[in-house]
Amino acid sequence: MLTSHALSNDSAFSHHTPPIVLIGGGGHASVVAEILLQQGREIVAVVTPDSIAERPVFQGIKHLSSDTQVAKFKPSDVKLVNGVGMLPRSTIRQKINGYFLALGYQFDTVIAPSAVVSPYATLKQGTQVLAGAIVQSGASIGAHSIINSKALIEHDCVLGEYNHIAPGATMCGQVKTKCNVFVGAGAIVTPNIAIGENAIVGAGSCITRSIDAGVITRPAATTLDMVEAKEGRRG
Repeated sequence: MLTSHALSNDSAFSHHTPPIVLIGGGGHASVVAEILLQQGREIVAVVTPDSIAERPVFQGIKHLSSDTQVAKFKPSDVKLVNGVGMLPRSTIRQKINGYFLALGYQFDTVIAPSAVVSPYATLKQGTQVLAGAIVQSGASIGAHSIINSKALIEHDCVLGEYNHIAPGATMCGQVKTKCNVFVGAGAIVTPNIAIGENAIVGAGSCITRSIDAGVITRPAATTLDMVEAKEGRRG
C-alpha cells in the first residue's frame, strides 16, 4: 500500500499541476530538479545569482539571477520549490520562503519516486522527501522540512517546521521535534524522544534521552557528549 501511494503521487504530477520555479542552483537544487523532471514536471526557471552551466540537469531551463525576477510569474500560475540546502541553524531557507510567501506564492511538496510515504502520514507545505527515504504511518512532517536520502521516519513521529533529517538518519517511533532541528547523517533517535528548537544531533549520534532547545550532540568513543549552545559550557 505504501509503494502504491508513492507511485500514485508520482503519476499525478504529470497532469493538472502548475509549472515549477526552482529557487537555488547548487547541489541540493540539482537533486530536487532531477526528481521533478523524472515526474514530468515542468521547471520554467531556476533562480540563482550563480552560473548553472556546469550542472547538466539544468540544461535548457531559463536562468533568473535574482529573486525579484520571479515576479514575472503570477503566484496563481506557478508553484515554487526551495532548492537551497539546509545547514545547521542556517535561516536562509526561512528567509527565502518568508519573502515569497508574503508575495502570495506557495511552495510545492516534492516526493522522490523511490521514496515510500504512507497514505496515513502528513506532509505539510514545501516538504521534500528524497530518494529511498521512508515516512511511516501516523508521522507528521512540518512545513519546509527535508527528509534526505534513505532517512527513516517511523510511525507517529511529529517533526516541526524546517527540520533537516540528513541521509541515513533514523527517527524511531513517536519522536517529536520542534522547529529548525538538524539531525546529522546516520544518527539514530530512539523512541519517544523530544528534541527542542534549534537543536543539532551530530552525525552518527545515538540519542537515548530528550534534548533541550539549542543543544548540540556529538558521538564519542564510549559516550554521547552533550555540548550546550552557550559557548564554553559542556554537560
